Amino acid sequence: MTPPDDAPRFNSAAARDIEYALHPYTNHKAFRESGPLIIQRGEGIRVFDDAGRDYIESVAGLWCASLGFANQRLADAAYRQMQKLPFYHAFGARSHDPLIDLSEMLIGRAPLSSGGKPFSKVFFANSGSEANDSAIKMIWFFNNAIGRPAKKKIIGRVRGYHGITVASGSVTGQPANHAMFDLPIAGFHHVSTPHHYGYAQPGESEEAFATRLAQELEDLILREGPDTVAAFFAEPVMGAGGVIIPPATYYEKVQAVLRKHDVLFVADEVICGFGRTGSYWGCQTFNIQPDILTCAKQLSSAFLPISAVMISDRLYQGIAEGSDKAGTWAHGFTYSGHPVPAAVAIETLKIYDEIDMPKLVAERGAYLQRAMRERFADHPLVGEVRGVGMIGAIQLSPDKASRATFDPARKLGTRWQALGQEHGVMMRVLVNESAAISPPLIISEAEIDTMLERMMVALEALRAEI
Repeated sequence: MTPPDDAPRFNSAAARDIEYALHPYTNHKAFRESGPLIIQRGEGIRVFDDAGRDYIESVAGLWCASLGFANQRLADAAYRQMQKLPFYHAFGARSHDPLIDLSEMLIGRAPLSSGGKPFSKVFFANSGSEANDSAIKMIWFFNNAIGRPAKKKIIGRVRGYHGITVASGSVTGQPANHAMFDLPIAGFHHVSTPHHYGYAQPGESEEAFATRLAQELEDLILREGPDTVAAFFAEPVMGAGGVIIPPATYYEKVQAVLRKHDVLFVADEVICGFGRTGSYWGCQTFNIQPDILTCAKQLSSAFLPISAVMISDRLYQGIAEGSDKAGTWAHGFTYSGHPVPAAVAIETLKIYDEIDMPKLVAERGAYLQRAMRERFADHPLVGEVRGVGMIGAIQLSPDKASRATFDPARKLGTRWQALGQEHGVMMRVLVNESAAISPPLIISEAEIDTMLERMMVALEALRAEI
């Protein structure tokens, strides 16, 4: 039956959402016509909308719901802490048990920092953006404290993603995060994306490509002046930039350049940390020894907002001296180390230990990588299938041989994502029509099969349309 012309287009909740909510990463003019998808509950790797339809979450929400969308232990941990101490801050040398315990647990599980030494201290924030913004301020404070006031420039990578504050959005290398925001601000620079499939020259090996990118980085440092370049930011595996796996020898060569010019390495483990790449940290997967490590998302399995910045002892000693000169280290958030998210993060790390998360992901990830390639590599619309551990991408191409990309104006990735939703899988299709795959780490092999089947049905529907 066709609804009457004067029938409301949206239910009450959707209408109120359109009326009052300003959604992140949304075309708001189009949104007022399409309306929201309202998710009401979650269970395992699935979420359910207000009509009762289920969707497999192929990207764990936003790369973060590692233990799925329902876990009683994490809910209980939050409730117990709320009953005991629902809030306290860490300003002025105050502390509490969850902050202390989580700091110790993170340092104990951290990879090696620069020079093969343990990390020294942990600072807490509320998001990956805040963690990376804090890292930038730490770097600037450190260099002022040790008498290098000119050494402040920050280098990121094209398509890299490090957040959306003014500073973290500047080191981010995504056009959408710069357009109309007047970013990047002065002092931020970007080098090429380390994607061999997309940017290697004809016949160029991965090692030769890595050598060329390392030289590009050194050329930039020399052009700007080593005494002005402070730090280099990199995700071990680029996430929002399209799930970019670095070419062989890339980080080995990049780190040599950074050490040569005393440029700090900040490893953004916001997506890669806590097992996603098959090791506890992406740094361990790719043999990175950073000066600073940032993490978030899977730290609490996304149950509550929390992020962390781990710093080397060299950084800490400089910050300590600077804080004495200035009278304080005047940085921090009301909710830095908030006891409730910290308690949930502690319980999350305990669960990771109990299920041996890196081993589980290494085994389950091998199945995911194999299944992705078997199902999609030969599809006529697919150019590349790539990944490591429990993160991957399927990139569309109109021509496998030339590695061409589709005209962005056709918005085929957006259409594939919409078709996926119609067929019961939440997808996130990124730059160059690359569908990211980063499901909850607890996903079973049978659930991997179902997820990929739904994605394939959506891809076949897209193929029929074009």
